[in-house]
Amino acid sequence: METPRSVCSESCIPGYRKAVLPGHPSCCFECLPCPEGEIANETDMNICLKCQDEQWPNLQRDTCIPRMTEYLSYDEPLGTILASICSLLSVTTVSVLFIFIKYRNTPIVKANNRNLSYILLMSLIMCFLCAALFIGLPKKVTCFLRQAVFGMIFTICISTVLAKTVTVVIAFKATKPDSTLRKWISPRVMGTIAPLCTFVQAIICIVWLTADPPFLRQDIKSKPGTIIIECAEDSPVFYCMMGYLGCLAVMSFIVAFLARKLPDAFNDAKFITFSMLVFVCVWMSFVPAYLSTKGKYLVAVEVFAILASAGGILACIFSPKCYIIVMKPEMNTREQLIGKPKK
Repeated sequence: METPRSVCSESCIPGYRKAVLPGHPSCCFECLPCPEGEIANETDMNICLKCQDEQWPNLQRDTCIPRMTEYLSYDEPLGTILASICSLLSVTTVSVLFIFIKYRNTPIVKANNRNLSYILLMSLIMCFLCAALFIGLPKKVTCFLRQAVFGMIFTICISTVLAKTVTVVIAFKATKPDSTLRKWISPRVMGTIAPLCTFVQAIICIVWLTADPPFLRQDIKSKPGTIIIECAEDSPVFYCMMGYLGCLAVMSFIVAFLARKLPDAFNDAKFITFSMLVFVCVWMSFVPAYLSTKGKYLVAVEVFAILASAGGILACIFSPKCYIIVMKPEMNTREQLIGKPKK
């Protein structure tokens, strides 16, 4: 004969809680799994216990375990690939700078404003190296500096491109006898464009880092069971910095585009047009990706945008010149540059 039971439901195992059935005796209940972020570590628990912020339930939801941490690490394939590209592009840019210094007295280097070319190449090297600040475990120092460093270096880069473009335009227009632009073609005047543009960006960065600086943050809400270690950079001044950089790029593109049909002796504007087109397209694609991505992939998107935009400038502006200097030295003459046949 079966022994009578005092309950009408089976016991709830760990990971489940007891829920009384409406309209039934208190001995009748159902077992419900603990909600996300909570556990039941004993049998027949009435309520589930919430895990601490740095912990998360295991699959059985009967004990709390440490959360996984997420950031763009050098040890994972994505971080390794991006870091390798940073190094490769940096070495490539150093090689281009070496070529320009070695052949500094040749016509093609002289015609494209040697000093601005040197500054642009050095700023591109720093652009590729600053991308490495975004890879690895974020720290207070890197969070405080990385976006400001990126903004300043890219401003130097884009303002130098703008200065090169304006120099090309003014140099061509000033060749006309009645031109009033002759007084603007001096190196001193041309040399003020990049410093002035960079000074404005420096003021924006100082205001940002003083009033509302970025800080290290642990995000436990975006991804269940994971602590996303990231830099909190959501500041209106940060978007002002990015917007100013975008304005410089658009301005350089417009000036270069308008000057693209100048004679071949001044065809640097054509290459600058392509480089700025690449730059603008990359960062326009970056904005929706930045707003829709979280965690390490957000950082990876920004690193890719930095490398792609700076790499586009390097390839579009300097690869044609390096090809002529190294592979076609017979074209690196004053006659070829101004379109006159050699005697």
